[in-house]
Amino acid sequence: MLVTSFITYLTHEKRYSPHTITSYQTDLDQFEAYIKHTFELSFQEIKHTHLRSFMVHLMENKTSENSISRKISALRSFYKFLLRSEKISQNPTVLIKVPKIPKRLPVFVDAQKMDHLLDSDQYFDDSFPSVRDHLIIELLFGTGMRLAELLQLEEQDLDLYSGTIKVLGKRNKERIIPINKQLINQLNTYLELKKLQQFDNNSLILIVTNTGAAAYPKLIYRVVTTYLKHVSTNDRKSPHVLRHSYATTLLNAGADLNAIKELLGHASLAATQVYTHNSIERLKTIYKQAHPKA
Repeated sequence: MLVTSFITYLTHEKRYSPHTITSYQTDLDQFEAYIKHTFELSFQEIKHTHLRSFMVHLMENKTSENSISRKISALRSFYKFLLRSEKISQNPTVLIKVPKIPKRLPVFVDAQKMDHLLDSDQYFDDSFPSVRDHLIIELLFGTGMRLAELLQLEEQDLDLYSGTIKVLGKRNKERIIPINKQLINQLNTYLELKKLQQFDNNSLILIVTNTGAAAYPKLIYRVVTTYLKHVSTNDRKSPHVLRHSYATTLLNAGADLNAIKELLGHASLAATQVYTHNSIERLKTIYKQAHPKA
């Protein structure tokens, strides 16, 4: 009941994305299962020592620092909600410190490699699944949108005449992203081919499966992983890698950091500044290669 109220609050008042809601639900369910099995306690009976025990349990099970940090963040939000709702008198998360997360540069695919993938005839054909897969890669690399934003994109969000796409981002914040001519052509090709399939459900969702149903996260991951294998040796091959690639490509081409922030839908410039590290590393490489004293 407490978790249900909290999830309702996140959904309707905080307007968190479905992906974030699912993560919070999963983390709270995991914590509840742990405290019931280990201590036979409810959420309202928890002390900071029980939270520390949970963290030790996660570490012993080789849970990554990022995942532990996310789970503690979810618990902090949850207990703040309980405190405001007067369900508890003290917040047990106040004394908890999360493990330090090592800084990691965003993984990206070089723009030339992406051009080779998208412009070459050897990877895509004229079938509906292949045209759709091509469009998925084009959209992610050509707009930098998030996976959740791509999945909820509708045909009515496209303005091919003006060359823009309306994206509904985190907390239902809309933004307009300009698109290039190649992507416009790809969208026109896909939309025409989609109509010819004569799917029974006539979904207004832009990206659909081979049967016309709305696309789902695993499909997008599978498409991205399959095609990035042709041009990237990075261990990480995900939709977010293409978002990083979009931002890095813009920055390396001289785009203003504030403009990139708006295009990505970041709430603050701090989230965008992480891409400057990749740019600096690139400059260092160029310097070492080109300067006689390097």
